[in-house]
Amino acid sequence: MNILVCIKQVPDDSVEIHLNGEGAPDLANVTPVVNAFDTYALEMAARLKESSEGEVTVVCVGEDGAKNSLKNCLAVGADYAYLIKDDAFTGSDSRGISNILKNAAAKIEAETGKKFDLVFCGKEATDAALGQAGPMLAEELGVGVITNITEIALDGDKVTAKQETEEGYRTVETSAPCVVTVTKPEYDPRYPTIKNKMAARKKPIGDLAMSDLADVAADKVGEANAQVKTLKLYEPAKKEAGVKIQEETEEDSALKAVAMMADAKVF
Repeated sequence: MNILVCIKQVPDDSVEIHLNGEGAPDLANVTPVVNAFDTYALEMAARLKESSEGEVTVVCVGEDGAKNSLKNCLAVGADYAYLIKDDAFTGSDSRGISNILKNAAAKIEAETGKKFDLVFCGKEATDAALGQAGPMLAEELGVGVITNITEIALDGDKVTAKQETEEGYRTVETSAPCVVTVTKPEYDPRYPTIKNKMAARKKPIGDLAMSDLADVAADKVGEANAQVKTLKLYEPAKKEAGVKIQEETEEDSALKAVAMMADAKVF
């Protein structure tokens, strides 16, 4: 069992972020972390590895600072990690990122002599919430894809997954190799132990640049070739303060609330 997990480093989504004077997110005091859905993907991959025996490799397209996130992944179940970094990749959209990841997977397979049976991605990144990279990566690889899964099982080359939909859940099957994207399962990602953190610090992180990826489509990567561009960012509208109704009795409070809604022509 050889598993590849694709992660992204994003701003901590538990912190309230505002725009600066230039209309860009003010990230000066925001700690970068592994995208939440990618942590679920890594946990699911690690559990599958532990039940079936195998290896988990994590890859990230980003800057040098992303090595911190990769070290954290090594401390919670990953066996190997690679950072894909090149100035030519800056500003790539999902189409470009998926092409980079496909070629990175091929490079790692060629170096190790081991083919990846499964590729895990988070269902979306919390900074952009597009949910496109996983399906596009499957298209690049020419394999099947199951999105928004909460459970997975592998029997030979048959992959069975529980997929979350707007109506509920359904069971989907495909053949390995394939790509799966992970939403929140019924369990949380594990926390690293001190021992695992210390061991992760000693593990090397492989570096991959454009020169290492022979078949990267130069016309797909980089900001100039991005087909999706962000034109402007807006902060959510601030909610107006509510009205507190506190009459002498509950009945009076209810009557006043109904009267206020009638005045506002709610009904």
